[in-house]
Amino acid sequence: MQSRNLGPFEVSAIGLGCMNCSMGYGAADDEKSIRLLHQALDAGYRLLDTAALYGDGHNESLIGLALKDHRNEYVLSSKCGLVKNEQGESISNGRPESLKQQCEDSLKRLQTDVIDLYYLHRMDRKVPIEESVGALGDLVSQGKIRAIGLSEVSTATLRRAHAEQPITALQSEYSLWSRTPECGILHACEELGVTFVAFSPLG
Repeated sequence: MQSRNLGPFEVSAIGLGCMNCSMGYGAADDEKSIRLLHQALDAGYRLLDTAALYGDGHNESLIGLALKDHRNEYVLSSKCGLVKNEQGESISNGRPESLKQQCEDSLKRLQTDVIDLYYLHRMDRKVPIEESVGALGDLVSQGKIRAIGLSEVSTATLRRAHAEQPITALQSEYSLWSRTPECGILHACEELGVTFVAFSPLG
């Protein structure tokens, strides 16, 4: 498989989005999912993408269980900032203290000491982006994450965040029928030296 640079990391040009192993498109099967994760590494995938929200932590726990003995073989990305409320609805929570606790919980589920690339899953409009990425910067300083990412933010938000803390990657939907990143975010990423990561590239 071809490789690409993603900030300080060298990754496979195609990453594996792991959400479907826990939610989204039918019932999950842990046994099949564990086989899939091992086969992905064997096939040359070196970027695995998960999130605390996927299966309410199940996806991170699955990766931790399946790949704890292969941690040095891939770049691990996960996401924080989306949580479930008491009604079971997904809501944004970008408060610094919450993001730091979410990271601690993810590290335990993933059975690792560090997350390579940690995205703010969605911006919390009640919290200035500077405060949220400032908390992620603290996690970098503490050695709990290696790099900061953002998911589905505007060009203006990216610029504000990058002025506060170096942003390594921006993740957004981009495919033949989802072209929104062409309206400015791709140019901003190029200008700032932020890697653009396309999710759902096949729709």
